[in-house]
Amino acid sequence: MKKILPFFSYLFHPLFIPALAVIFFFYLDLNFLVAAEKYLILIQVVIITILIPISFFFLLRSMRKIDTMMAHDLKQRKAPLLMHVILICILIRQSITFDMIPELYYFFLAIMISTLGALIFVLFKVKISLHMMGMAGFLFFVIGLGVHNATNISNVLAFWLVMTGFTASSRLAMHAHNVKELGLGFFAGMAPQIILWYFWL
Repeated sequence: MKKILPFFSYLFHPLFIPALAVIFFFYLDLNFLVAAEKYLILIQVVIITILIPISFFFLLRSMRKIDTMMAHDLKQRKAPLLMHVILICILIRQSITFDMIPELYYFFLAIMISTLGALIFVLFKVKISLHMMGMAGFLFFVIGLGVHNATNISNVLAFWLVMTGFTASSRLAMHAHNVKELGLGFFAGMAPQIILWYFWL
């Protein structure tokens, strides 16, 4: 089992969560966008939240500022987190705007707030789990969508809760975090999503 658990840390890396949320949202087909517009938005999200951060990682690694994508060292987290905040800000100002897709706009706004929170934790030399932050953000976004659209998403929630458990176990098995850090990460991902429910539920 210990050999399998690390797989979940890579499969549900925080960089992949925004794209998964967009795919899930469009899968529910809760908007009036045509297929071409959906693909364009998804491509933009993939470029901004996955490809650019990965390119930035390789730049930092070439400069010996970071060791791995997991960024275990607190000092190595500052630049990637700041870059992520800037990229999400660009995304919600230029692409996923409130007028176009309010649900996704508030999801990404909450993600940006969570990332700012993670950066503040780093400044105070407190390490939190970015994996749990991402998993919790997606989980409570899905809950919000279910309530907002009166959609039965119990199967999705059950699956995601199991995956969250596996991912948490993975982080513990890899000695990347302790239980406190996992809890703080989950809270950092959950709180902004719940607070912003007020504006779109």
